[in-house]
Amino acid sequence: MLARVGSERRTERRRKGEKSLGLGPEERLADGLRRMAIAQAELAIEAIEGCTPASTGHAVHEARKAIKRLRTIVRLLEGELGSAACEREQATLRSAAAALAGARDAEVMLATLDGLIAENPRRLAGRRGVRRLREHLTAGREEAELLACRPAVRISAAGELRAFTGRAHAWRLAEGPGLGSVEEGLRRIYREGRSRRLRAVRGKGGRTRAMHQWRKRVKDLRYAAEVLERRELRGRGSRARRARAAAEEKWLHRLAGRADELGELLGEEHDLAVLGEWLRTDGGHAVVRRGTRRQLEKLISKRRSELRRKALRDGKALYSRSPRDFMDRVRRACARTAPKLS
Repeated sequence: MLARVGSERRTERRRKGEKSLGLGPEERLADGLRRMAIAQAELAIEAIEGCTPASTGHAVHEARKAIKRLRTIVRLLEGELGSAACEREQATLRSAAAALAGARDAEVMLATLDGLIAENPRRLAGRRGVRRLREHLTAGREEAELLACRPAVRISAAGELRAFTGRAHAWRLAEGPGLGSVEEGLRRIYREGRSRRLRAVRGKGGRTRAMHQWRKRVKDLRYAAEVLERRELRGRGSRARRARAAAEEKWLHRLAGRADELGELLGEEHDLAVLGEWLRTDGGHAVVRRGTRRQLEKLISKRRSELRRKALRDGKALYSRSPRDFMDRVRRACARTAPKLS
């Protein structure tokens, strides 16, 4: 009995490992990219097809996360697959994500309000208008979840992802050394993230939009670093080589972690901006009276300012290297963690 349970757990861990980002100990980059793309599409399909009214929030969250990882993988491969093929894949993935967007947006609006209440309990928790607003957003979330769970929506989204999976199986990716097929895409992701940070600093094109556009490339940087991480470095080469490989793996892991933390800051700032904008529209006016609305807008503005300052400071450190220096650093990390394959 215990042996069977242990075997089942090992099988489950192996299954999760096969579907996670990151390269296997002896896996070629091209093989890993194809495997990860297919695995993320399958994860999204599983979440969508397993969606029930009781699990919609979790299912939508998991599916959208998998689709975001997929979009980063496609962006990394633009130099390899070509811009036309990548745009087709991005359009497919956008379409699949759009079917789930309503449920996600409704969940985020409610979670953002709850976060504000938790941070300002004395000012907000006892207000009748805030309670009425929360009831309104809760009802909106439930309605959006029911819509996302409709068979037609799930069939359409899963169908888009299956089409993507079929094409991913047929990818012919270069087997060259080093970063090979992802070098051009990774350079573009980092360079665009760096330039979008500067646009956010200057507020060009509107501060809210600039911060949101920057967040997209920060998320790409996080997932790209996770893609390039190599799992299970034990037992390969001399002790010195293993130590160097482990150090480089830690650098990639820290890069992913720092990008993730920055992405969370930018995500919270954007979610607050969306809630604040809704409060200023007719929809917000119909639900929230002026006194409560002003109090919420004041707290939203204060919190957004705090998040922007921290994000811009952390972003300056994350993007401190020039694109050339960054790519040299990543090449060195990947060269030292790569297996010696014949």
